[in-house]
Amino acid sequence: MNNICVIFDLDGTLVDSEGLCNQAFLDLLPQLHDSLETLTERYRGQKLSSILIDLENRLGLNLNDSFEQHYRQRVEELFAHDLNPMPGVLKMLESINSPKCIASSGPLPKIRQALEVSGLAAYFGDNLFSSYEIGSWKPDPGLFKYAAHAMGFVPSQCAVIEDSDVGIKAAITAGMTPLYYVPTGVTTSYQTAGHVVFDDMSQLPPLLAQFANKTQFNR
Repeated sequence: MNNICVIFDLDGTLVDSEGLCNQAFLDLLPQLHDSLETLTERYRGQKLSSILIDLENRLGLNLNDSFEQHYRQRVEELFAHDLNPMPGVLKMLESINSPKCIASSGPLPKIRQALEVSGLAAYFGDNLFSSYEIGSWKPDPGLFKYAAHAMGFVPSQCAVIEDSDVGIKAAITAGMTPLYYVPTGVTTSYQTAGHVVFDDMSQLPPLLAQFANKTQFNR
């Protein structure tokens, strides 16, 4: 399947990090009384600066300039002790021979730590693309377009694996084929109708094989 490129989101798709990232807000903001599940659904796939603005507006406070640094430090601590790959990810990655990369809204050090801690780093090497490096955040398609170009593929040859509405929108705008990962038991208010949706990573290799065959036929 070398005729396609698989572009993976990271948080909530390959690693079970969404809850840890939002737990950091609860740890640092005692006035925040949302449940972890509510925060995770509200902020899934969102840019950190947008999340901080929303928190300020909702809590009626001004977060000081050092808050982001404290937040990043707390996330790093939580990752070091509690981060795991999503169920079935290791076996799935072992079975995919197509060129693949990460395209994440997170900063590069966070991406690297997440991959190292979860045991996924060897599957991607240096094929890591961060919004902070590119200057483009989902749902803008710029990150995905940059990743495809860097990997040597045109958008129509790229399948994007995402767990967030903003990521799916970015993939569609980029002219790529989105595969929407909604794990069993995960509550989402996002619209999944009209998308290819799967809930178990064991389902991904056959979906990619179908995409590869279709791409080869259309060339």
